[in-house]
This record gives sequence, structure tokens and C-alpha cells, in this order.
Amino acid sequence: MEIRVLKYFLAVAREENISAAAESLHVTQPTLSRQLMDLEDELGKTLFTRGNRRIVLTEEGMILRKRAEEIISLVDKTESEIMKSDDNISGDVYIGGGETEGIRLIAQTAKQLNDEGYNIRYHIFSGNAVDVSEKIDKGLLDFGIFLEASNLQKYNSIQLPYTDTWGVLMRKDSPLAQKKEICPDDLWDVPLITSQQADTNNELSNWIKRDKSQLNIAATYNLLYNASLMVEEGIGYALCIDRLVRITDDGPLCFRPLKPKRTARLDIVWKRYQVFSKAAEMFLKKLQENFSK
Repeated sequence: MEIRVLKYFLAVAREENISAAAESLHVTQPTLSRQLMDLEDELGKTLFTRGNRRIVLTEEGMILRKRAEEIISLVDKTESEIMKSDDNISGDVYIGGGETEGIRLIAQTAKQLNDEGYNIRYHIFSGNAVDVSEKIDKGLLDFGIFLEASNLQKYNSIQLPYTDTWGVLMRKDSPLAQKKEICPDDLWDVPLITSQQADTNNELSNWIKRDKSQLNIAATYNLLYNASLMVEEGIGYALCIDRLVRITDDGPLCFRPLKPKRTARLDIVWKRYQVFSKAAEMFLKKLQENFSK
């Protein structure tokens, strides 16, 4: 049995679907099906019960899964130990996330590795949680940075020691700019510019004490810079997190926090059972050294 084929087998056992497993492994479905049939022929046992939409392990398949996990775990551990003595690790790390000042923690981790002599390149994808999650699941990203993630159970994760503060971005000559903090009823009748992903858990709706249908939503945004231009032009008030748009004394905009205060934690996540490159493995190790409790 080859290690590669065992990894194929575990992927199918995990996904319970040939198509999904093939996509996660970046191989064609016919190639994966053929490898599994060859494995069954080699062992002389049926490993899967194949249904229309779901594949279920047989008793022999469950035994192999347990042993295969032990074998792969040992292989990964051995590779990790060898990697520790490798002073020439290089490669690419792919990271996705929404806009947040907390990305500085990721940048600081990357800088540490650069200072230690590792030649690692970082590729940053900016997008909302849906886009980032989809790319992680398809193996297109190694890591994702989530703001107040609601589906952490499907990933491994580290909570970063950083919180974002929610508030309102507005023109300095707007009536609400005279207030130090913004209360829910301040926003009931004004035009709002809201994030397309900000209220996935209804937390903003709960804070503002109004259903979206009762609010004056003038526009929605994915990334804040374009929304800030709409605020400048008087389209409305943008509900957002702090420190994403540069506020200057002579500029047209200001930011006011919400009252009651609303903050959001930051998590960096990666796919369970992910087989990392050496570069991504080293990056994860440094993250764990810096931020794991």
C-alpha cells in the first residue's frame, strides 16, 4: 500500500463522496475511483458500500481507516521532525480574510520567519467569510482569518489576541458626528451602508433592536474602502469595524463606536486533516508558538 493511496482512501472516508474527495485532493474522479478499486483488489476486501449520494465504510473499511490514520500520523510526525532541521525551507503560503487591523499579527508572524532565514512567500486573498471558507474547503487557501466565525467546528483554529470594535463611519459634518458614541435608536431612521456579511449571526440586528426590513439600508459593501467613498459622497452612514479607513484631522470622515459596545474576536482557521506544504507547516508552527494558549 502506498502512502498516497492511503491518503486518498482517508479523504473518501472523510467526505463520504467520491466527487467531493476528488475535488479536495485535486485529482480527477475516475483517477480516484480507480485507485480505490485497486486498493480493494490488493486487499481482497470491499472497503466501501456505495450508495447514490453517500459512501459508507464497511467493517473492513473502518479497520483500515483506523490503521491508515495511525500510519499517516506517523508519516506526518516524521516529516515534521525532519523539517525542524531544514534551514532552507521555502515555498508559498496562501491566506484569505476580510479587512481587519488584526492582519498585523499575521504580518508580524511572517516577518519573524523571514528574520529567521526562511524564504516563504505569502499570497493574501481579501474577501468575505463565504468566499474565504469556500476557497479553504477547495484547498485553494491554506489559512483563513475570520471575524466572529460561526462555523469553527468544521476547522482547526487559533483565536488571535485581538478584537475589533464596531462603530459607524460618517462625515464630520453629519448630525451624528457630534456624539461620542452611537446608540441603536440613532440609526433607526438614517440611511445605512452595511457589510454583506456582518449580520450572519443576527448580532447587529440584536444590537440595533430592529429587523433589517425596518431599517433604511442605502447600500451594502464587501470591502470597506469603496463604502468609505460612498460615505464621503453623502450616501449614508457605514456600519463597520474601526481602523480600516485612515481618519485624519483634516479629512472629511470620522468614526464613532457603538453603545452598548460591540466587539468581535479574530480567529485564524485551517481545514481539518489538511496536508500542508513545508512552508505552510512552518508558518502554522510559528502561529502556534505565538498565539496558542
